[in-house]
Amino acid sequence: MALSDSVTTCLSQPVHYAICRLGFEKKDTYDINNILSGNGEVCWQAVTEHVCYLESDQSVDYIKSIRSLGPVCESVNLYFKSLTKEQFVIQYASWFHWTNCTEVFLGVFDVLQYTQATEVALGLMKLTSCLERALGDVYLLKSNDCPFLLRDLLASEQLADVFGQAVMNVLRVFIGSPHGLNLRNVLWHGFASPQEIPAKYCAMLLFLTAGLGQLLQTYLLQTKCVLVHRPYVIFISLEELDAFPLNNEILSIAEELVKLSSFVLKTMLPFWIAALAAFKQSRYADTVILLLPQLEVGLRLLFTTTNKCPNRLLTAESSALYTTFDEMLAKHLDNEEVNQLPVVLEEPAMASDFLWDFLNHQEGPRIRDRLSHGEINLETFPREVANQIVGFAITILCRFSDEDMFSLKEHMVIKPLMNCASCYRSRFHPISRLKKQVLECMKSIHLWPELPTVPEEQVKTIKGLEGNAEDNTLILMISEIISQLQYYMPQNCCGSDDPVNSVLAERLLMELCDTHICTLYSPRPVLEVVVVLRKISTQCHQVSQQVIAGAGLRYTQWVNKTLRSRQRHNYRRMLNSIKFLSPVLRLMLLLITLELVSVHSVCEKNPSDYQQYLKFLKSVLQYTENLVTYTSPEKNKWDETMELTKKTLIKIRKICDRKLMLMHLAA
Repeated sequence: MALSDSVTTCLSQPVHYAICRLGFEKKDTYDINNILSGNGEVCWQAVTEHVCYLESDQSVDYIKSIRSLGPVCESVNLYFKSLTKEQFVIQYASWFHWTNCTEVFLGVFDVLQYTQATEVALGLMKLTSCLERALGDVYLLKSNDCPFLLRDLLASEQLADVFGQAVMNVLRVFIGSPHGLNLRNVLWHGFASPQEIPAKYCAMLLFLTAGLGQLLQTYLLQTKCVLVHRPYVIFISLEELDAFPLNNEILSIAEELVKLSSFVLKTMLPFWIAALAAFKQSRYADTVILLLPQLEVGLRLLFTTTNKCPNRLLTAESSALYTTFDEMLAKHLDNEEVNQLPVVLEEPAMASDFLWDFLNHQEGPRIRDRLSHGEINLETFPREVANQIVGFAITILCRFSDEDMFSLKEHMVIKPLMNCASCYRSRFHPISRLKKQVLECMKSIHLWPELPTVPEEQVKTIKGLEGNAEDNTLILMISEIISQLQYYMPQNCCGSDDPVNSVLAERLLMELCDTHICTLYSPRPVLEVVVVLRKISTQCHQVSQQVIAGAGLRYTQWVNKTLRSRQRHNYRRMLNSIKFLSPVLRLMLLLITLELVSVHSVCEKNPSDYQQYLKFLKSVLQYTENLVTYTSPEKNKWDETMELTKKTLIKIRKICDRKLMLMHLAA
């Protein structure tokens, strides 16, 4: 029997007791009219009196509070069930406007009418996400920086000033405190199965959100403040997320696979089925909200099994940390032993790279963070993102299917998906972003030959600006440096007729950027070097853009005869400078890329050599920053650009002579 079949709950005994039983111990029937005024407003004092406090320090007694609030939650749930949708909308819709997600909350009311366990859990995840975002907006009425964690937000003085401490304590019983029900975390981290979340707690949070809206309206009227909603995160460059092909045939196989894969805990099967159904119905946010916790709990099962710590499968108590994605994706366990999870994954780099890309890397979509903290508009969630999460999930299901399912892995429909998985490379690691930057900069520099320029014979009419011999000197220096670098380049990319332009061609950079560089668990020195290389690349791109804009503007002014004498002289200097700046910038990109390909060899340098190397890179960065300044429309210091470039090329040549670069170490 698969281990996933034997797991009946992922809630530890105390947490299971708190969520599934504690709020049902008091059998009292609570009259809804005790907490609801005639016009539908929440009587907060009648709610807050159910929060109990410890005699020792007057902090919340969560056990007694959950027990006391249980009948209140049941009464609220029954009350909502007694209303029609029209009655609910008339009575409560306006009280949800402060959340900027009115439709989400109205949708939760629909869910409560049918009490389908999976939909209740989904509704609660969406509700807590939107509520957290809205509370953060309120917090920003009083302060500039909103806490990242919900528990810190709910414990803040700022929200207590707006809503009252007693009201915030009610919320903390349900969400945000590891001592309370902690409904948001146990759901978003995949600990709770559908049947373990009582619908009455979802109803109560819906009720409390309306009540918060009522309190906030009063506060805003009294203070004359205006609540401003932070804009949602918008995903750009969605084509970069395109990794896995999906079609209806694959989805049909996936529906069978979830019932057979050992990756799926049987208690969680309804979530998987609901996620695939949501995807088919184009409910992309729902799909991802349902799937992410299931990927987490499935990987947690593998993590705890392979690292021989089965107790970590359950929710931790308030005194310990949960086993979450961050820990499961780490190289080492908290006891410094090597994490064995990557070893059991058939394609460890692929799975870890994908998860780091979509969940953790700062420049990636960071799906789980942004969804769970309410930063994404659920109504416009992009299919492209959901497509990739579903595709990745199917590959994991396939990998951990039974032996007699092997034929399925080779199935002509599934095989393209599995091939894509095995070929996946990180897109959002700093190393991957640097490759992208280099190629984008190169494309920009390739536009230079197409720039409109004044005919040479016209330019020569400017007295005192004959050709500059320094141009040829710089080109010669570049050629010398290239001859030193050729040993470290793919030989099929090196031409002999024109070594400068043939070597510094786009195809060379493309081939170098196509070289696989390990991104998983990059050591700190590697990341430090990449940070500097990225800054250099960024400055080079800025120079290229300024030259393109400046050359276009000056040409137009020349044609229109609006350039003054000094400006005409400066334009000639610009045209001269472009002749050597193009190969210089391309040389910079080549150096960046060759160093990137060898970047892991930086770990071989001793601390002193490493600091010297970093100092050299920062001097190159300083040069490119000065280039940005000198080539800006405000400065136009072309003679200074030439002198600065000469000094930098001499420095690079010396470093190459002494073989102090990473490419030399790696050779």
